[in-house]
Amino acid sequence: MNAQIKEFWDLNRMYTQLRDELLEAITDEDLAFSPGGGNPTLGELCRELGEAQYAYAQSFKTFKIDFSYRANDDRYSKSVAALKTWYKQLDAELEAAVESVTDEDVAEKQMDRGGYEVPVHISLDILREALLIFYGKVSVYAKTMDKPLTQMWRDWIA
Repeated sequence: MNAQIKEFWDLNRMYTQLRDELLEAITDEDLAFSPGGGNPTLGELCRELGEAQYAYAQSFKTFKIDFSYRANDDRYSKSVAALKTWYKQLDAELEAAVESVTDEDVAEKQMDRGGYEVPVHISLDILREALLIFYGKVSVYAKTMDKPLTQMWRDWIA
């Protein structure tokens, strides 16, 4: 694995730890919660995060990100256990894809983001930003549901 990619990847692992803490704190019933209006349920937000992670895993194989993938499995928006299993699989796929990125890839390739390109390592930074946006949304849901969040969550997000 390229050293620059490894540094970004190691930091991403800390960010995904927050996602895993969330899954320890919520129930299947919580996944059905929506704050109302046009907002999705918490489970739908979690499914969307998985779909984004899938897109990133594929992008480190093709150097082009495509967000068209949709998980056609309702369990991912209704079952914490299914989310845990799916996220673990997605984490493994993303890690394998990231580990395959070479020094030459980082030096010679750009990540095609559909209209613009960024250096390959920056794509992991953008993934981290997507996680932060997800966490910000989830924080609002958790506060609305009176769900306590972990100390790490409060320190980093809320």
